Amino acid sequence: MKVFGVDIGGSGIKGAPVDLERGELAEERYKVLTPHPATPEAVADGVKQVVDHFEWAGPVGATFPGVVTEGTTRTAANVDKAWIGTDAGALLTSRLSRGLGGSQVTLLNDADAAGLAEMRYGAGRGRAGTVILLTLGTGIGSAVFTDGRLVPNTELGHLELHGHDAEKRASTKAKEDEALSWQHWAHRVQKYLAHVEMLFSPELFVIGGGVSRKAEKFLPLIEGIRAEIVPAQLQNNAGIVGAAMAAHAVRAGEPPAADGSRAAGAPGPQAAPSAGPAARAVRSAVDSPVGWPDDGR
Repeated sequence: MKVFGVDIGGSGIKGAPVDLERGELAEERYKVLTPHPATPEAVADGVKQVVDHFEWAGPVGATFPGVVTEGTTRTAANVDKAWIGTDAGALLTSRLSRGLGGSQVTLLNDADAAGLAEMRYGAGRGRAGTVILLTLGTGIGSAVFTDGRLVPNTELGHLELHGHDAEKRASTKAKEDEALSWQHWAHRVQKYLAHVEMLFSPELFVIGGGVSRKAEKFLPLIEGIRAEIVPAQLQNNAGIVGAAMAAHAVRAGEPPAADGSRAAGAPGPQAAPSAGPAARAVRSAVDSPVGWPDDGR
Protein backbone atom coordinates (compact mmCIF):
# COMPACT_ATOMS: atom_id res chain seq x y z
CA MET A 1 0.00 0.00 0.00
CA LYS A 2 1.44 3.34 -1.10
CA VAL A 3 0.13 6.71 0.06
CA PHE A 4 1.67 10.13 -0.51
CA GLY A 5 2.99 12.21 2.38
CA VAL A 6 4.04 15.88 2.39
CA ASP A 7 5.87 17.55 5.26
CA ILE A 8 5.49 21.35 5.34
CA GLY A 9 8.26 22.98 7.37
CA GLY A 10 9.52 26.45 8.09
CA SER A 11 12.45 26.00 5.72
CA GLY A 12 11.36 23.31 3.27
CA ILE A 13 8.43 21.37 1.82
CA LYS A 14 9.28 17.74 1.14
CA GLY A 15 7.31 14.69 0.13
CA ALA A 16 7.29 11.24 -1.40
CA PRO A 17 5.11 8.17 -1.84
CA VAL A 18 5.29 5.99 1.28
CA ASP A 19 5.21 2.21 1.50
CA LEU A 20 3.01 1.73 4.55
CA GLU A 21 3.80 -1.97 4.88
CA ARG A 22 7.44 -1.16 5.58
CA GLY A 23 7.12 2.40 6.90
CA GLU A 24 9.65 3.66 4.37
CA LEU A 25 9.70 6.09 1.47
CA ALA A 26 8.90 4.24 -1.74
CA GLU A 27 10.93 6.75 -3.77
CA GLU A 28 13.57 9.35 -3.00
CA ARG A 29 11.87 12.37 -1.51
CA TYR A 30 11.57 15.63 -3.40
CA LYS A 31 12.01 18.97 -1.66
CA VAL A 32 11.40 22.62 -2.47
CA LEU A 33 12.22 25.62 -0.32
CA THR A 34 9.42 27.08 1.74
CA PRO A 35 8.51 30.42 0.13
CA HIS A 36 9.00 33.69 1.99
CA PRO A 37 6.62 35.03 2.99
CA ALA A 38 5.15 31.59 3.66
CA THR A 39 1.55 32.54 2.93
CA PRO A 40 -1.12 29.85 2.52
CA GLU A 41 -1.37 30.37 -1.24
CA ALA A 42 2.39 30.33 -1.75
CA VAL A 43 2.90 27.22 0.37
CA ALA A 44 0.01 25.47 -1.39
CA ASP A 45 1.83 26.11 -4.67
CA GLY A 46 4.93 24.49 -3.16
CA VAL A 47 2.94 21.44 -2.03
CA LYS A 48 1.49 21.11 -5.53
CA GLN A 49 4.99 21.28 -7.01
CA VAL A 50 6.13 18.41 -4.77
CA VAL A 51 3.08 16.25 -5.55
CA ASP A 52 3.24 16.99 -9.28
CA HIS A 53 6.91 15.97 -9.35
CA PHE A 54 5.77 12.37 -8.79
CA GLU A 55 2.69 12.67 -11.03
CA TRP A 56 0.79 11.37 -8.04
CA ALA A 57 -2.95 10.69 -8.27
CA GLY A 58 -4.14 9.24 -4.98
CA PRO A 59 -4.54 9.93 -1.24
CA VAL A 60 -2.31 12.66 0.20
CA GLY A 61 -1.49 13.42 3.81
CA ALA A 62 0.13 16.74 4.70
CA THR A 63 1.68 18.14 7.86
CA PHE A 64 1.65 21.71 9.14
CA PRO A 65 3.99 23.35 11.70
CA GLY A 66 1.26 24.43 14.07
CA VAL A 67 -2.08 23.50 15.64
CA VAL A 68 -4.56 21.88 13.24
CA THR A 69 -8.19 21.19 14.16
CA GLU A 70 -10.66 19.78 11.61
CA GLY A 71 -8.42 20.92 8.76
CA THR A 72 -8.15 24.50 10.02
CA THR A 73 -4.76 25.90 11.04
CA ARG A 74 -4.97 27.71 14.38
CA THR A 75 -1.39 28.89 14.97
CA ALA A 76 1.51 29.96 12.76
CA ALA A 77 4.75 30.32 14.71
CA ASN A 78 7.18 29.75 11.83
CA VAL A 79 5.05 30.59 8.78
CA ASP A 80 3.01 33.61 7.73
CA LYS A 81 0.31 34.72 10.20
CA ALA A 82 -2.25 34.54 7.38
CA TRP A 83 -2.45 30.81 8.15
CA ILE A 84 -4.28 31.48 11.42
CA GLY A 85 -7.93 30.55 10.91
CA THR A 86 -7.38 29.28 7.35
CA ASP A 87 -9.24 26.16 6.21
CA ALA A 88 -5.95 24.75 5.00
CA GLY A 89 -7.35 21.30 4.32
CA ALA A 90 -9.83 22.77 1.86
CA LEU A 91 -7.16 25.03 0.32
CA LEU A 92 -4.78 22.15 -0.34
CA THR A 93 -7.58 19.91 -1.57
CA SER A 94 -8.64 22.59 -4.04
CA ARG A 95 -5.09 23.18 -5.23
CA LEU A 96 -4.44 19.47 -5.74
CA SER A 97 -7.92 18.44 -6.83
CA ARG A 98 -7.03 17.88 -10.46
CA GLY A 99 -4.27 15.42 -9.61
CA LEU A 100 -6.25 13.78 -6.79
CA GLY A 101 -9.51 13.39 -8.66
CA GLY A 102 -11.35 15.42 -6.03
CA SER A 103 -10.10 13.48 -2.98
CA GLN A 104 -9.59 15.24 0.32
CA VAL A 105 -6.15 16.13 1.66
CA THR A 106 -5.66 14.98 5.26
CA LEU A 107 -3.90 17.66 7.32
CA LEU A 108 -2.37 17.29 10.77
CA ASN A 109 0.28 18.81 13.01
CA ASP A 110 3.81 18.03 11.82
CA ALA A 111 5.16 16.70 15.11
CA ASP A 112 2.04 14.60 15.63
CA ALA A 113 2.68 13.02 12.23
CA ALA A 114 6.31 12.32 13.11
CA GLY A 115 5.20 10.82 16.40
CA LEU A 116 2.71 8.50 14.72
CA ALA A 117 5.47 7.21 12.46
CA GLU A 118 7.96 6.69 15.27
CA MET A 119 5.39 4.90 17.43
CA ARG A 120 4.36 2.61 14.58
CA TYR A 121 7.70 1.90 12.90
CA GLY A 122 10.51 3.51 14.88
CA ALA A 123 11.93 4.32 18.29
CA GLY A 124 8.58 4.27 20.13
CA ARG A 125 7.39 0.96 18.76
CA GLY A 126 5.99 -1.28 21.51
CA ARG A 127 6.59 1.31 24.25
CA ALA A 128 3.91 1.75 26.90
CA GLY A 129 3.48 4.60 29.34
CA THR A 130 4.16 8.20 28.35
CA VAL A 131 6.36 8.76 25.32
CA ILE A 132 7.23 12.27 24.09
CA LEU A 133 8.68 12.94 20.68
CA LEU A 134 10.37 16.32 20.20
CA THR A 135 11.34 17.56 16.75
CA LEU A 136 14.23 20.00 16.92
CA GLY A 137 14.41 22.20 13.84
CA THR A 138 13.24 25.70 12.91
CA GLY A 139 11.18 25.41 16.09
CA ILE A 140 10.40 22.59 18.50
CA GLY A 141 7.44 20.38 17.77
CA SER A 142 6.05 17.82 20.19
CA ALA A 143 3.93 14.69 20.17
CA VAL A 144 2.76 13.16 23.45
CA PHE A 145 1.57 9.55 23.66
CA THR A 146 0.08 7.69 26.61
CA ASP A 147 0.00 3.92 26.08
CA GLY A 148 0.12 4.47 22.34
CA ARG A 149 -2.60 7.13 22.18
CA LEU A 150 -1.75 10.57 20.89
CA VAL A 151 -2.74 13.79 22.66
CA PRO A 152 -2.94 16.06 19.57
CA ASN A 153 -1.50 19.56 19.16
CA THR A 154 0.51 19.77 22.37
CA GLU A 155 2.98 22.42 21.07
CA LEU A 156 5.45 22.00 23.94
CA GLY A 157 8.01 24.07 22.05
CA HIS A 158 6.18 27.12 23.37
CA LEU A 159 6.70 26.32 27.03
CA GLU A 160 8.51 29.20 28.73
CA LEU A 161 12.21 28.63 29.33
CA HIS A 162 14.09 31.45 31.07
CA GLY A 163 11.56 34.02 29.94
CA HIS A 164 11.46 32.87 26.30
CA ASP A 165 9.61 30.33 24.20
CA ALA A 166 11.68 27.18 24.60
CA GLU A 167 12.12 26.89 20.84
CA LYS A 168 13.82 30.28 20.78
CA ARG A 169 16.50 28.86 23.08
CA ALA A 170 16.78 25.15 22.29
CA SER A 171 15.83 24.62 18.63
CA THR A 172 18.49 23.85 16.04
CA LYS A 173 17.73 27.26 14.52
CA ALA A 174 18.79 28.84 17.82
CA LYS A 175 22.00 26.81 17.71
CA GLU A 176 22.74 28.00 14.19
CA ASP A 177 21.70 31.62 14.70
CA GLU A 178 23.84 31.97 17.84
CA ALA A 179 26.70 29.76 16.56
CA LEU A 180 26.48 27.62 19.70
CA SER A 181 28.86 24.73 20.27
CA TRP A 182 27.33 21.26 20.59
CA GLN A 183 28.08 21.30 24.31
CA HIS A 184 26.48 24.71 24.90
CA TRP A 185 23.43 23.79 22.87
CA ALA A 186 23.12 20.38 24.55
CA HIS A 187 23.05 22.17 27.92
CA ARG A 188 20.07 24.22 26.71
CA VAL A 189 18.31 21.10 25.42
CA GLN A 190 18.99 19.45 28.78
CA LYS A 191 17.31 22.30 30.66
CA TYR A 192 14.34 22.09 28.31
CA LEU A 193 14.02 18.30 28.72
CA ALA A 194 14.21 18.69 32.50
CA HIS A 195 11.31 21.16 32.37
CA VAL A 196 9.20 18.86 30.17
CA GLU A 197 10.05 15.88 32.38
CA MET A 198 8.97 17.77 35.47
CA LEU A 199 5.56 18.39 33.88
CA PHE A 200 4.88 15.01 32.22
CA SER A 201 7.20 12.36 33.75
CA PRO A 202 7.66 10.41 30.49
CA GLU A 203 9.35 7.04 30.27
CA LEU A 204 10.92 7.91 26.92
CA PHE A 205 12.00 10.98 24.96
CA VAL A 206 12.42 10.50 21.19
CA ILE A 207 14.48 13.29 19.60
CA GLY A 208 13.55 13.92 15.97
CA GLY A 209 14.12 16.46 13.24
CA GLY A 210 17.10 16.72 10.93
CA VAL A 211 19.52 17.01 13.87
CA SER A 212 18.66 13.43 14.87
CA ARG A 213 21.15 12.33 12.20
CA LYS A 214 23.86 13.81 14.44
CA ALA A 215 22.56 12.45 17.74
CA GLU A 216 26.00 11.21 18.77
CA LYS A 217 27.22 14.82 18.90
CA PHE A 218 24.81 16.01 21.58
CA LEU A 219 22.73 13.27 23.23
CA PRO A 220 25.73 11.90 25.22
CA LEU A 221 26.24 15.43 26.60
CA ILE A 222 22.77 15.54 28.19
CA GLU A 223 22.77 14.54 31.86
CA GLY A 224 20.37 14.36 34.77
CA ILE A 225 17.26 13.29 32.85
CA ARG A 226 15.48 10.28 34.35
CA ALA A 227 13.70 9.26 31.15
CA GLU A 228 15.47 7.32 28.43
CA ILE A 229 16.49 9.57 25.51
CA VAL A 230 16.88 8.11 22.02
CA PRO A 231 17.13 9.54 18.49
CA ALA A 232 14.25 9.10 16.08
CA GLN A 233 14.81 6.09 13.83
CA LEU A 234 12.98 7.56 10.84
CA GLN A 235 14.90 10.80 11.33
CA ASN A 236 13.69 13.60 9.08
CA ASN A 237 11.38 11.33 7.05
CA ALA A 238 9.07 10.69 10.01
CA GLY A 239 6.70 13.55 9.13
CA ILE A 240 6.23 12.28 5.58
CA VAL A 241 5.54 8.74 6.78
CA GLY A 242 3.15 9.92 9.50
CA ALA A 243 1.23 12.13 7.07
CA ALA A 244 0.76 9.16 4.76
CA MET A 245 -0.39 7.04 7.72
CA ALA A 246 -3.04 9.60 8.65
CA ALA A 247 -4.30 9.90 5.07
CA HIS A 248 -4.60 6.13 4.78
CA ALA A 249 -6.35 5.82 8.15
CA VAL A 250 -8.90 8.48 7.21
CA ARG A 251 -9.54 6.85 3.85
CA ALA A 252 -10.08 3.47 5.51
CA GLY A 253 -12.25 4.92 8.26
CA GLU A 254 -10.23 4.09 11.39
CA PRO A 255 -6.76 2.66 12.11
CA PRO A 256 -6.46 -0.75 13.82
CA ALA A 257 -6.30 -0.96 17.57
CA ALA A 258 -3.13 -1.90 19.45
CA ASP A 259 -3.84 -5.63 19.17
CA GLY A 260 -4.20 -5.43 15.38
CA SER A 261 -8.02 -5.52 15.35
CA ARG A 262 -10.18 -2.63 14.23
CA ALA A 263 -10.93 -0.03 16.87
CA ALA A 264 -14.29 -0.47 18.60
CA GLY A 265 -17.11 0.99 16.58
CA ALA A 266 -14.91 1.66 13.57
CA PRO A 267 -16.51 1.31 10.14
CA GLY A 268 -15.31 -1.38 7.75
CA PRO A 269 -12.63 -0.60 5.16
CA GLN A 270 -15.19 0.34 2.53
CA ALA A 271 -17.25 2.58 4.79
CA ALA A 272 -16.93 6.34 4.86
CA PRO A 273 -15.66 7.90 8.11
CA SER A 274 -18.59 8.76 10.35
CA ALA A 275 -17.04 12.13 11.17
CA GLY A 276 -17.75 13.45 7.69
CA PRO A 277 -15.01 15.07 5.57
CA ALA A 278 -11.58 13.53 5.77
CA ALA A 279 -10.11 16.69 7.25
CA ARG A 280 -12.47 16.25 10.20
CA ALA A 281 -11.99 12.50 10.46
CA VAL A 282 -8.27 13.01 11.08
CA ARG A 283 -9.21 13.29 14.74
CA SER A 284 -9.88 9.55 14.65
CA ALA A 285 -6.61 8.91 12.88
CA VAL A 286 -4.47 10.59 15.50
CA ASP A 287 -6.50 9.66 18.59
CA SER A 288 -6.05 5.91 18.24
CA PRO A 289 -3.48 3.34 19.36
CA VAL A 290 -0.56 3.05 16.97
CA GLY A 291 1.56 0.36 18.63
CA TRP A 292 0.53 -2.26 16.11
CA PRO A 293 2.09 -5.74 16.32
CA ASP A 294 4.40 -7.25 13.71
CA ASP A 295 1.67 -9.45 12.25
CA GLY A 296 -0.32 -6.32 11.48
CA ARG A 297 2.40 -4.85 9.34
